[in-house]
Amino acid sequence: MGFIDRFRRLTPVQRNTFIACFLGWSLDAFDFFILVFCVSALATHFHVKVSEVSHAIFWTLAMRPVGAFLFGMLADRFGRRPTLMIDIVAYSVFELASAFAPTFHVFLITRALFGISMGGEWGVGAALAFETLPAEGRGSFSGVLQEGYVVGYLMAALLYLFFPIIGWRGMFVVGALPALLVIYIRTKVDESPAWLQGRIDRKRESNLGRDILSNAGIFLFVVVLMFAFNSFSHGTQDLYPTFLQKNVGFSPKTVSLIAIIYNLGAMAGGILFGTLSERIGRRKAIAMAAVLTIPCIPLWAYSHGFALLALGSFLMQFMVQGAWGVIPAHLNELSPPAVRGTLPGFAYQVGNLLASWNSVVQAKLAENRYGGSLSPVLAWTVVLGALLVAVTTLSGRERRGADLSDTK
Repeated sequence: MGFIDRFRRLTPVQRNTFIACFLGWSLDAFDFFILVFCVSALATHFHVKVSEVSHAIFWTLAMRPVGAFLFGMLADRFGRRPTLMIDIVAYSVFELASAFAPTFHVFLITRALFGISMGGEWGVGAALAFETLPAEGRGSFSGVLQEGYVVGYLMAALLYLFFPIIGWRGMFVVGALPALLVIYIRTKVDESPAWLQGRIDRKRESNLGRDILSNAGIFLFVVVLMFAFNSFSHGTQDLYPTFLQKNVGFSPKTVSLIAIIYNLGAMAGGILFGTLSERIGRRKAIAMAAVLTIPCIPLWAYSHGFALLALGSFLMQFMVQGAWGVIPAHLNELSPPAVRGTLPGFAYQVGNLLASWNSVVQAKLAENRYGGSLSPVLAWTVVLGALLVAVTTLSGRERRGADLSDTK
């Protein structure tokens, strides 16, 4: 049974919840990737190097664990739904603040604050979604939900078509629109039934630190796994538009078109491998997608011309996001019930923190060792990232189909 058939069989409440969580993650990613497309423009405007602007990406990623812990704790204590609404408003406000930053240092501060808000969305939204959805077809829903991140990238690429008209500040102003999603959540989405069921037990004496320490093994494993995954994905995404502009010489319009193409590939890959994980298992699906990125490197990083680079980037993101498509279900299945709102998202973002220097290191290596060429840096990032993702994933556990209906 395909995703569309499973989606149609959901109850109205389940359907609205999935849509809200999907859009929350999509719009969160949209706001993040606006920065990726504006790196060159920001460097010119503030009279700094590309590697210095990449620090804005670093601070966004580095502050995400703070948000994951803060909003995850609120979600486990006060509920998934109100926490998700507060989080969406927060990241929209800080995105708008970025548009009016008068100096580069102020811009870095707004991106760090945005990172706190961005870090809270994934864990809270995924917990709300999977505690509401049925266990059947969880892999398919996981694939689609995770590709909300890609939809956000695609939306940023489409917005970039208007860059010559609105400029970088205008793009960040548009990034404030996700706040309107709160209206939909307020009127159409219910609280997680699993959280409501476990509320009585949570009224007893509890200690979040103790709960996480009692599951230190799985927490550390997920941190390492998410370090590998975030190094893998951000290493193939964050500086690729810059590579197309600076090294290949494409115009903003051409870069936008290629980004649209490779994000369509990413969506298809996430859905395919998410669904495939229902049959062959989460770990095998992730490892297969990760390893298949390596043969894509020559087309993706070393070819010339629109057609070949578009094909290479389509195949690369098909595989990268194919691996990612399994992650929401896999992490929530591995997470202990009492800390499902906190542990997956917090571990995810701690792994992200460890990988947050990725774009800075890539940019400096290109500038200092390869004469500004990003091709060899991108290529080695894929090789190392793919192998690390595959080996780490296969060394862990699997709980495909685990019962997520209870958070006692």
